[in-house]
Amino acid sequence: MPSAYSEFLSGLSSAALHACDHPWVLWVILLAPLAGFVINIFFGRRLPLAGHVVPTLAVLISFALSLCVFKGVRHEMNPDFVRAGVGWQWFWIDAGDVQGLGNFQVKWGFLLDNLTAIMLVVVTTVSLLVHLFSIGYMHGDKRYGRFFAFLGIFTFSMLGLILTDNLFGIYIFWELVGLASYLLIGFWFEQPSPDPTGTAPVDYSMSPKDASMKAFLTTRVGDIGMFIGVMTVFYFTGGSFNFHEVFQAVAEGAFDRQYFHIPGLISIPVLTFAGVALFCGAIGKSAQFPLHIWLPDAMAGPTPVSALIHAATMVAAGVYLVARLFPLFDPNALLVIAYVGGFTAIFAATIALCAYDLKKVLAYSTISQLGYMILGLGVGAYAAGVFHLWTHAFFKALLFLGSGSVIHAVHSQSMRDMGGLRAKMPVTFLTMLIATIAIAGLGIPGIGSFHGFGLSGFYSKDAILGGVLHFAMDHKQHLLLAVFGFGGALLTAFYMFRMIYLTFTGTPRDPHKFEHAHESPTVMTFPLATLAILAIISGWSWHGVVPSSALDEEHGWFAGLVQKPILENYVGLDPADLAAARGEGHSEEEVEAEHRAHLIAMWASVIIAFTGFGFATRMYLQHKVSPEALASRFAPLHRALLAKWYMDDIVRGLIAQPCLRMTRFLFERVDKGVVDALVNGAGSLGAGIADFVGVFDNHVVDGAVNGTADRVAAGGAALQKVQSGRLRTYLALSIGLAMSVLVVFLISKARA
Repeated sequence: MPSAYSEFLSGLSSAALHACDHPWVLWVILLAPLAGFVINIFFGRRLPLAGHVVPTLAVLISFALSLCVFKGVRHEMNPDFVRAGVGWQWFWIDAGDVQGLGNFQVKWGFLLDNLTAIMLVVVTTVSLLVHLFSIGYMHGDKRYGRFFAFLGIFTFSMLGLILTDNLFGIYIFWELVGLASYLLIGFWFEQPSPDPTGTAPVDYSMSPKDASMKAFLTTRVGDIGMFIGVMTVFYFTGGSFNFHEVFQAVAEGAFDRQYFHIPGLISIPVLTFAGVALFCGAIGKSAQFPLHIWLPDAMAGPTPVSALIHAATMVAAGVYLVARLFPLFDPNALLVIAYVGGFTAIFAATIALCAYDLKKVLAYSTISQLGYMILGLGVGAYAAGVFHLWTHAFFKALLFLGSGSVIHAVHSQSMRDMGGLRAKMPVTFLTMLIATIAIAGLGIPGIGSFHGFGLSGFYSKDAILGGVLHFAMDHKQHLLLAVFGFGGALLTAFYMFRMIYLTFTGTPRDPHKFEHAHESPTVMTFPLATLAILAIISGWSWHGVVPSSALDEEHGWFAGLVQKPILENYVGLDPADLAAARGEGHSEEEVEAEHRAHLIAMWASVIIAFTGFGFATRMYLQHKVSPEALASRFAPLHRALLAKWYMDDIVRGLIAQPCLRMTRFLFERVDKGVVDALVNGAGSLGAGIADFVGVFDNHVVDGAVNGTADRVAAGGAALQKVQSGRLRTYLALSIGLAMSVLVVFLISKARA
């Protein structure tokens, strides 16, 4: 009987995996959140259930099927493309014969590979937990149902971006993600600016309406570059958007010896230009320097939105784009990507050091961590970059939802109003502490056969730093990248524990808010507990009794699932070249150098993380070092950090205000002075002509007509007097007329 039962379970599991192998599953994953959006928008008020039920159930369906797909991909453990569009594509546009492109056709379909499966789980998991958390957080909001509808369209857009198999489709869903973020960030659009006079602290500066507009416009700047990159690839690959065809064209030399020439200045390889242009989209969406400025202000939206944007959807889209299009980036483009990511990682971390808005600390933390992912991809540590995307999704979602729990309790985002909340909110404190340990990378470094021990972020950040250090050791002219990476790690540990201490320890800085603070309801703490578990174990792979990194090359499940995308599915590579592309077959010296770099990085990152943790502890828990004294001693630096390195001022001074001045000039001098003058002049001229025509009509035309009529009337009146009606008068006139005629006749006769 047990054997039969085991066979039944095995058969059921096999059937489930086989069912998840069909396109209809991906259709349901994609369209379920969209259906929830449509139902809630058009029929939500007529449904007997609360506004959250339908969208939450829709995301639950997507989540369950995503797990099924993920299990199927893991079951195969194929590091290469496992579903590259075979039988999964449909003709979308068929324009026939187009000059220069031949028979122009655009195909759309699903691309299911290991990267897709990972992202499906990340997006649907975080989205589902955000939906659950929002039930408690948004309770009582007057647009409660609409909020959940917007969450649904946001999830749908991100899932479409993940599933599409072509650049055209990814660009469409890319813009839909931007639209959905605009709707959610500005959800409380009726709220005025918290700083209408410009005198409030720097943390409070923008209304939700303005923040949503800033996010929308800033990300559009990056999207312009991305569109140029898409069209460049389209042109040089002979009119193709499909990933499979584009990667094959690259491998076959479609971009070889192709340059953009700027006479007398520079000659840029087309592939480098296309890669950097495509990366501009990631700079905008993933808030990389200098287009990072929208993300902190996006905290004006509801906190669940912040969790969804920062952990799994919008900002992750840029990292996903780089990972998905990795074969398109040549070494030059990857170097640009690495420097942008590395500088962003340390730059954003410095701003978080002095921020007091709880959500903005986490916002700058997100920007910094995204920089780490971009840095990892740029130096070729592909699996490490994607691994950090995976782990970061869970502990960053936990941090944002935890901050939402705190804000829900004290009705303030400023850490100046907090302190001592550990006793009032033990679940929130414990879960946020777990996430903080994970993001700081605290752990026990490995030695010998022991690979180290820590929470998820310990393994993923160590993998990135190891890859960066290995790259820097091989290319010593780029040691600055290692400085960016390790410097960011130091600052991350400091500002994260600073946040924990200011929020949960010490004495309450606002006794009134502290008195009314309380732990959040179960519907909010359950997602926190779930994410806390994922923040601990999502980076683990079990080998024996001690967990090790899931990226461990020998035993890690993630290492077997994600490898650097290679093109053997598109072109036949020589086995030796294929081994080299995978990092196999290196000399013992190279393998030893890579291992040594990762070991050094692990120990250095742990020492650095504990240094940041220790300094934060002495300053904000033990009060051995005075933050005020340091701020006074380094006043110019402190002012620069409070002003976010004056980036908003620079953008305002160099871009926004000149644009406003230009628009005012165009309005006053061109629109009003020229265009309106011409239009008004034409109108005045027309009115003058009309007046003249009216006068001419009234006095000449009407005068002539009326004068003739008057004369006729006068003649008629005169003749009327002749018509007396008396017979003797008529006889006298007749005789007189006859005599007159006779006299005239006789006179004329006599003259003749």
